[in-house]
Amino acid sequence: MQVTTLSFENLHNHGELFANMLRARHKTFIQRNNWELPEANGMEFDQYDTPASRWVAVHEFGQVLAGVRLTPTTARCGIYSYMIRDAQLGLLDSIPSNLLDEEAPVAPHIWESSRVFVSDSVPSKLRLRVQCSLIDEMVRSARSLGATSLIGIVPEHSPRLARRTGIDCVPAGPVIETDDDERSVCVRIALATKLH
Repeated sequence: MQVTTLSFENLHNHGELFANMLRARHKTFIQRNNWELPEANGMEFDQYDTPASRWVAVHEFGQVLAGVRLTPTTARCGIYSYMIRDAQLGLLDSIPSNLLDEEAPVAPHIWESSRVFVSDSVPSKLRLRVQCSLIDEMVRSARSLGATSLIGIVPEHSPRLARRTGIDCVPAGPVIETDDDERSVCVRIALATKLH
């Protein structure tokens, strides 16, 4: 199993990995979760997949097992910044604006974690190992980019999993219920407590 952090600067070194990650996102978010998201050629993408972002992929033999996108809270692309802030500002219909207990931060040391997934193809006996690999690389990558904390929207039970993997993850807003009865919560992740 390998873990790779992708950027627009290194995509050319990793063959089909970025496209395969977008395909895995398509399978997770569009096919499995039935989310209405932009798609093309079997790949899911949105306005936050820009050169400002980074993508962490856990992969093996060309198959993407898990992934996450990291976006600086200082990002700007047209009217958009990052998902949580844009939802709070009322720019996204699919996410409620009251998802965060405070004003969404804009600071170079805070990054957003979004589009977190683990593929359904990962056997249950390997799931925790894949999740830990994803979290470890996410933390390492975010730190290398100057982040001291992350914010993100995760399934409601994820803060418990985070504690099992050594992550300091606390809810930062109310539980969000979606049309498909999924329950999520905005979290703040402190990176200083998980040192490798």
